Amino acid sequence: MFNQGDSYTQQFTVTEAVYNGFLNAFGDRNPLHTDEAYAMQKGFQGRVMHGNILNGFLSYFIGECLPTKDVIIHSQSIQFNKPVFLNDTLLLEAQVAEVIESVKVVSFKYTFKNAEGKRVAKGEIQIGLTA
Repeated sequence: MFNQGDSYTQQFTVTEAVYNGFLNAFGDRNPLHTDEAYAMQKGFQGRVMHGNILNGFLSYFIGECLPTKDVIIHSQSIQFNKPVFLNDTLLLEAQVAEVIESVKVVSFKYTFKNAEGKRVAKGEIQIGLTA
């Protein structure tokens, strides 16, 4: 089902609904994320979106975009390289880095890039196949 080198892409947009859903679910109201003037005073072009919104996009990708639903996330890592802002459209590019068939494990390396093609985050995610 998965082979080393297989590639997947998925586009995501940090909409107002995504942003408000994160705020409502987790309550992280740090002014860098909620106060436009504060964020700009700190040198950003506007409110910086919560990094963990990207983790939500990863969860959706694993659970909904792969060729099987028989998966569970074992581990994931993420490194943030550039801030993400409201209404940014991101391209997730994921590549199968390793397949260990004996224990039904698949590892991916991934990047998120913004509309300008700049990497905003990268990391690795390992899943288990449950079937």
